[in-house]
Amino acid sequence: MNARADSPFDACLKEALVLSAEWVPRWLTALHGSLQQREAAAGNLHDKQAFGRARVVLESHRDLLGERFLSSLADALHGTAEADHRPSAVRSSAGRSLDSLSFDDLELMDDQQVQQTVELSRVQQVVKMAADEDLVAFNARLSRAQGHEVVRHQANPLRPEVVVGALMRALGSLHLDEAVRARWLQLGAVPLGNELQKLYRRLTDQLDRWGVQPAGYVVVQNVPGRPAAPQPPRRTDSVPAASLIGTDALLTLDHLHQLLVGNLDQSGHGVSDHGASGSGNAMVRTLAAEVVTLMLRRIHEDNRLLAPVRELVQGLKPALLQLARTDPRFFADRLNPARRLLDVITARGLAFTSEQDRGFAAYAQQLQATVQALQAPTASLPELFPRLLLSLAQNDVVTLAPERGLAMQTLVKVEQRNLLAERVAAEIASRNDFDRAPGVVRRFLSGPWAQVVAQARMSATQPGGAPPADAPALRYMDLLPDLLWSSQLALASRNRPRLIKVIPGLLRTLREGLDSIDYPRPQAEAFFQTLMGLHEAAYKTQRSDTGPDPLPSRQGERLPETWVHPGEARDSGFMDDLSIDTQPAFLDTEPMASDWQRLREADARPAGPLPVGTWVDLREGDQDLRCQLTWASPHGTMFLFNAANGRSVSLTLRGMERLRELGRLRVVADHGLVDDALDAVAREALRNSRQIAGQD
Repeated sequence: MNARADSPFDACLKEALVLSAEWVPRWLTALHGSLQQREAAAGNLHDKQAFGRARVVLESHRDLLGERFLSSLADALHGTAEADHRPSAVRSSAGRSLDSLSFDDLELMDDQQVQQTVELSRVQQVVKMAADEDLVAFNARLSRAQGHEVVRHQANPLRPEVVVGALMRALGSLHLDEAVRARWLQLGAVPLGNELQKLYRRLTDQLDRWGVQPAGYVVVQNVPGRPAAPQPPRRTDSVPAASLIGTDALLTLDHLHQLLVGNLDQSGHGVSDHGASGSGNAMVRTLAAEVVTLMLRRIHEDNRLLAPVRELVQGLKPALLQLARTDPRFFADRLNPARRLLDVITARGLAFTSEQDRGFAAYAQQLQATVQALQAPTASLPELFPRLLLSLAQNDVVTLAPERGLAMQTLVKVEQRNLLAERVAAEIASRNDFDRAPGVVRRFLSGPWAQVVAQARMSATQPGGAPPADAPALRYMDLLPDLLWSSQLALASRNRPRLIKVIPGLLRTLREGLDSIDYPRPQAEAFFQTLMGLHEAAYKTQRSDTGPDPLPSRQGERLPETWVHPGEARDSGFMDDLSIDTQPAFLDTEPMASDWQRLREADARPAGPLPVGTWVDLREGDQDLRCQLTWASPHGTMFLFNAANGRSVSLTLRGMERLRELGRLRVVADHGLVDDALDAVAREALRNSRQIAGQD
């Protein structure tokens, strides 16, 4: 392998494919040997025949399986594996870890996909456990080869999930009997992990010989007095499901799936809806109760909520369990009043980081009243939830803040003006005389003056008709020839009479335009000083040559920043992009040494604009402001955050991204806590299913 011809990363992937042509046949040989051993050791005829059939089918498909496995792996490494149309949990065979299985994924599956998910999850777990020690070192080298300073597990195209996914696609192309495939995976998982361990070790050594140093693993440390980042809830007990299917049963993925899709046995007594949903079936009721109990337990363990809030939420349990008897799938319906009530309560609770925060006492009092209302004896529980939900919605201190409406209206106008200013700037830059003007003039015209013209056009009194000749929008554009000409030394110095004539009117119109947008006086005076210096130089220079000045360079010129009037900034709590880089970041939460599991979780977080509803901690000075993204402008350029104390903060898209890069804007929750809790229930069920499958 010639590492000089490629980057270390590309060379490593090529080396991996070469080595795969060696280890894949070895793995097939190991799988064949394991099948032979199990066939010989089988204690009954049925098992002997089953393992014998799996061995015979492998012998007939060995070369084809090896060829397709290598081809699928090569596609995965080059990013050309085609995505199918199955639910995302099943698409994880393309490289996603099933530890991220969600409740929504499960609802979209059919019975076969559920079984495949359990099967795939078990194989991923076994392979990963066998290869993990050498995978850690390999990740560190490969991340550095990709140009990362810290390890990014998900950026590794050779991680176990990808390799197992390639194997699953290869197996899927052979149309095998399910029993045969299951035995291959059961006996082939450990040998596959062993081969990957060897592969990672050899590739790590190769990267070391090429001089690639390991990247660092990181952990974000918590600052004293600041709420800790949410940790995955830990459980040492399993779900006691003696009432389900036996004394040793667990809540499995299949149980949960059957509950969601309503395919459970309807033979139970007391069916209350004529069997339409199975709500009267004892198993359905018990499963629903288990899910509700686990869901509330996850919420209780979520330290993003203050302890008093978590305790009050537990007071909802009796009412939710009672509801589950007649509506066992209410928690899966986002429009169900009980589910919405739980969503609103937990989302509202995220607004507070301390019991002393403004508004917390009122929120806690209302939550206490809600709990008491649901605990009171009532025969119409389903009718009570909508009334309580309406009461909560009418008292939202974040979304109903009086200043929020004004801030939204202001930001809509800001976005419209800035989008129009971009078009004006492009119109100005297309002029033939624009490129020869000094850089300071070009930047002024593309930035502040484009805003002046845009504001004048938006304020025109005759929309749809021709504006009068002295309309500001026309006058502000009519000065361009004189401004661009007078700022060029080679041209203006040859016609001093014209220069003397145009300067007074030019300066007067420029001042008028800048005043119309409340442009800061110090910045305006700085521009006028520079412009008058250009005019003075042109007046004092005698030019006998006729050639123009060299074309000024545009290198280093930045795009204009979003402009917000001072009054608009006050109305919307605008944080200027330029001020962001001048303030300190989360210096005490910079990435530090070596929690690779935390980094893997961070790798899985999506990038890009935050969805409306996201809760964040925004650092200002040495204080955090807990606020919610409550609104995004129609074109996605402006974003409004609101806090429980009535404060509004608005940011441009660039400003928001820059704050995230600096660690000054940290996501607390980008979706509902109830969603998180239900996802945890689904993963718990998957782990239980994986445990049972491993015992078979």
